[in-house]
Amino acid sequence: MEDSTVLPSPSLSPSSSTSPESLILTSGATVRVNALLSLRSLRTLLAFLNAVLLFLLVPFLPRSRRSSPAMERPKDERKQRQEAIIGTGGGAVPAVRVPVALVPRRLAAAVSLEGEVSSRRALAIRNVRDDESSESIREFSLFATGRGETLFTQSWTPAFAKTRALVIILHGLNEHSGRYSFFAKKLNSNSYKVYGMDWTGHGGSDGLHGYVPSLDNAVNDLKAFLVKVVVDNPGLPCFLFGHSTGASIILKAVLDPKVENVVEGIVVTSPAVRVQPSHPIYGVIAPILSCLLPRYQIGGADKKGQPVSRDPEALIAKYSDPLVYTGSIRIRTGCEILRVTSFLQENLKKITVPFLVLHGSADTLTDPSASRALYEEASSVDKTIKLYEGFLHDLLFEPEKDLIMKDIIDWLNSRL
Repeated sequence: MEDSTVLPSPSLSPSSSTSPESLILTSGATVRVNALLSLRSLRTLLAFLNAVLLFLLVPFLPRSRRSSPAMERPKDERKQRQEAIIGTGGGAVPAVRVPVALVPRRLAAAVSLEGEVSSRRALAIRNVRDDESSESIREFSLFATGRGETLFTQSWTPAFAKTRALVIILHGLNEHSGRYSFFAKKLNSNSYKVYGMDWTGHGGSDGLHGYVPSLDNAVNDLKAFLVKVVVDNPGLPCFLFGHSTGASIILKAVLDPKVENVVEGIVVTSPAVRVQPSHPIYGVIAPILSCLLPRYQIGGADKKGQPVSRDPEALIAKYSDPLVYTGSIRIRTGCEILRVTSFLQENLKKITVPFLVLHGSADTLTDPSASRALYEEASSVDKTIKLYEGFLHDLLFEPEKDLIMKDIIDWLNSRL
């Protein structure tokens, strides 16, 4: 079944210009592609690489071979000093304070990262426990990946209605599954049980906040989580919903016949299918820089965020959410998004799963024409596209979100 719909603009006019701009690498993202790939950024990066090179050459520079006074002390004297410090005679050993400067940087960074992850996870758990909805039962669980990482997952179960199908939500870059709680509850009211998974580096999951070492890891995590959900709910049909980069992850996952055979269909909003660097040279050096400086950030943090919705309150809520990453994009993250979108463009014809794709015509983060290409090139017999005139990137956070949710639920209902 094929359906192509272009919805006219509502009386609400877009608050931002719809003129073409450079595409942005993120979903709900905070940094434009041109901020990452501009000439100024490249010059800054070259200066940084030059400093790194000089630092690496320091050990090879000639220096005097003087012995330190401590090394020249007689062994007996050093032994006496050690005994004076650590004590003798089997008594309690006094604590020795180690200056912070002597703590290995990697150890300090690991401790800092662990604390940061614990804080995010605690907040994600608190958000679940503080939810007092009477129509939904909201719970959380921790999911272990094959890499040894722990992912934060949550579920919303209809409190009164009998569950007739499942929906797994995959959020976009820099956000988290908890942002879609209102959508999950709307699905609950239509007898769908909903699951959400925070992928690595997001929400309450392990990893540096906002850092994506590999989108293939996210694809594999989704596959493993899908298996668990289906096993836990035997006999129930399952759908996948993904936004922006989350949609890209789903589109790549359903190319696996095992996944295609499990899901009844997918819904993708504002999918990141086509992302081009603003400067051609980046496509050449990105893989190299991604290996050398994967976590290096270019550009400053963007606390105000990008105009992803015409609803001012939705923007405030998003960019004041501590579980939403608002820092500048890292090189590996940008490279991974370029890589997965390039892969999708070459494999759109291989997609055969039933799907609904929705996109706003005024979206400046992901390309609406790429959604049109997805619809036209995919081999799926059952496919539908809806383009919303004047709408921005975060469709479920636009003033007309009720319309968007209705279109999605109507599509799901028609396939049960």
